[in-house]
Amino acid sequence: MSLQRIADELAACRRCPRLIAHCQHVASVKRRAYADWQYWGRPVPSFGDSGARLLIIGLAPGAHGANRTGRVFTGDRSGDLLYRVLHRTGFASQPQATSRDDGLELHRAYITAAVHCAPPGNKPAPGEIRACRGYLERELDLLTQVRVVVALGRTAFDVYLSILRDRGHIASPRAFLFAHGAEYALGADLPTLLASYHPSQQNTQTGRLTEDMFTAVFARARELADTADR
Repeated sequence: MSLQRIADELAACRRCPRLIAHCQHVASVKRRAYADWQYWGRPVPSFGDSGARLLIIGLAPGAHGANRTGRVFTGDRSGDLLYRVLHRTGFASQPQATSRDDGLELHRAYITAAVHCAPPGNKPAPGEIRACRGYLERELDLLTQVRVVVALGRTAFDVYLSILRDRGHIASPRAFLFAHGAEYALGADLPTLLASYHPSQQNTQTGRLTEDMFTAVFARARELADTADR
């Protein structure tokens, strides 16, 4: 098993008919601004450095972002903010992400998602989240150098904790409250968990999440990752 094999399996996955149909519909109809694009239109694999110290878990691809470009958090405003902050904190080679061949590289960071298909209304169903969880579990097994996990949003936070519970690492996810900037040291053999509001337009345009707030989370992730290297 390898991360590339998981990526290949993800791109070919057809477990959730509703999500596949939505991805394909969006890719067919398109958005006027992207009329000349050949949309990816299928599950979007994870992206990053196999030697990652930082693991970022998002919610799901954007319909006209990653579902268009084929790379997580690439091509929409959520990704614009994320990669700008990752570059600022030393995890990305450049601050812009526009396409799969734009030259962007992640440094000791890896980005995955709770769900790998763009869901209608950005709301995957519980069964769809469960159907996709196995891919994240396999990635966790392979990303053995991860020392910090940043969960972007409540869904990603809950999915990660559910895996820890089912593996016997924690008794119950209920003991962990989701809040922006929350930090949980889960034991010497587990990465530190950081929580952040998702960088969605809903959060950024309302001021619930500011760029300074978002940067602070990844500055802390940088500090924790660097401490683990000493």
